Amino acid sequence: MSGALSHIRVLDLSRILAGPWASQILADLGAEVIKVERPGAGDDTRGWGPPFLKDGQGNDTPVASYYLCANRNKQSITVDMTQPQGQKLLHALAAECDVVIENFKKDGLVRYGLDYATLKAINPRLVYCSITGFGQDGPYAARAGYDFLIQGLGGLMSITGRPDGEDGAGPMKVGVALTDILTGLYAANAVQAALAWRERSGEGQYIDLALLDVQVACLANQAMNYLTSGNSPRRLGNAHPNIVPYQDFPTDDGYMILTVGNDGQFARFCEVAGHPELATDPRFATNKARVGNRDTLIPLLNKITIQRTTAAWIAALEAVSVPCGPINTLAEVFEDPQVLARGLRVDMQHPTVGVIPQVASPFRLSATPVDYRLPPPLLGEHTDAVLRDVLGLSAEAIAQLRADKVL
Repeated sequence: MSGALSHIRVLDLSRILAGPWASQILADLGAEVIKVERPGAGDDTRGWGPPFLKDGQGNDTPVASYYLCANRNKQSITVDMTQPQGQKLLHALAAECDVVIENFKKDGLVRYGLDYATLKAINPRLVYCSITGFGQDGPYAARAGYDFLIQGLGGLMSITGRPDGEDGAGPMKVGVALTDILTGLYAANAVQAALAWRERSGEGQYIDLALLDVQVACLANQAMNYLTSGNSPRRLGNAHPNIVPYQDFPTDDGYMILTVGNDGQFARFCEVAGHPELATDPRFATNKARVGNRDTLIPLLNKITIQRTTAAWIAALEAVSVPCGPINTLAEVFEDPQVLARGLRVDMQHPTVGVIPQVASPFRLSATPVDYRLPPPLLGEHTDAVLRDVLGLSAEAIAQLRADKVL
């Protein structure tokens, strides 16, 4: 293995999305990830369908597409952590690992002896990442946290959706579990930071990562818009709070995205649109003026953009370096020439189904590229191999554990 993290072994006790997304990032970078699942059931997302992965005859398999998005390059083992023998196995694995990732509720693993204090005593160099909804302290610490809930409580939904007064107005969640994804990204970064510190100090550490903290942090400019003004941003649909015009516009055959980032781009847009006078109008000549007069400008632009097709606008505006684009369906995304050129779909060989699709990692590392080594594993597919190769257990010992329903 030649990945940048090929020297790192991760014990992944997480499930659903935020934790598995973090461990998949580490796995894509070369880490050996051992995914621990419940015997007979596994990660809940294995059953979160339809759609399900289909076999060679087009029939549904028991593997949900959801599970496939966050679990490649991992080994799956089944261990019943409620049993003392299962806890002993996981203690032994923690002693051989560099990282533990878990997303149980606060103190949820204490009863099993899989909390940080217990595992640190076994392996002081361990980096232990806990992902929860609300963190390890504060009045909400004991609550369960889910992406949808956090998008609402953390403010994202208050700035997402059509403005009041428009058809379809109201708060709206993002179309993917974005808070989970962002939390996974932060977790992978935090783990690598802790590993870098361990190289210098020789010490592991505990990472307390909360979905709410991540959601608030990722409000970015909208958070600062509030903190500097005292005014809560309102929903603007597809419009931008700080830049105009920066939203969707109707065309003769659909919609296009126009993302004007400066006054020069606006002047070039107006020239192509056949209305150069708009760029010199004091109400619209600067971005500050356009933001202040958006309610006047946007209806004017809507009347202009609807006169040409989306493709015609894109061709004309790209020729003068005005950023714009279509609103693609996912079918159109994966047929887009740039997406094809970048290889954003990859195919992997699955042990029972044959070739399955995956979305490529966005990492492009020149010396240590992502290696698509393992497809999302079958439940418990690697139990025997991990217990044999990592812990040195014999075939007889593994068979006895299975007979005792530990595996």
